[in-house]
Amino acid sequence: MDTFSAIRDSVAGQYDLIIDEPFLIGIEVPIPEQGRRQSVFLAEIEDRAGKRFLRIETIVAPLANFDAEKCLRLNLMLRAGYLAVGDLDGMAYIKMCENISYSILDDSNMHNMIARIGRMADEIENVLSEGADLS
Repeated sequence: MDTFSAIRDSVAGQYDLIIDEPFLIGIEVPIPEQGRRQSVFLAEIEDRAGKRFLRIETIVAPLANFDAEKCLRLNLMLRAGYLAVGDLDGMAYIKMCENISYSILDDSNMHNMIARIGRMADEIENVLSEGADLS
């Protein structure tokens, strides 16, 4: 996979797109074990050298509800993905993210990472928000 258009085609074949912009798409990933869904966003980003990456991200919980030190400790335990802070409608949120270089991106690892990030973020969200489904 070497274009965002190819990524869009692959993702649209498996999920309904809730956001469909030139370099950003949003999907709802089902979490069957919990009977929940997790909104996941995919975007193309570039580093300073022009190398392209697919960023997969999802909202976990409002930062105000969470101790930042716990985020850093949790990051240390994660084997894939990382926690970050981003704004949504002027409010700071904890997000779970993963960046995958286009040079190693294929259909299988992309779909596996979408499912993994969605599932892990939902588990963290479920614990932090005491069962509320925030995203």
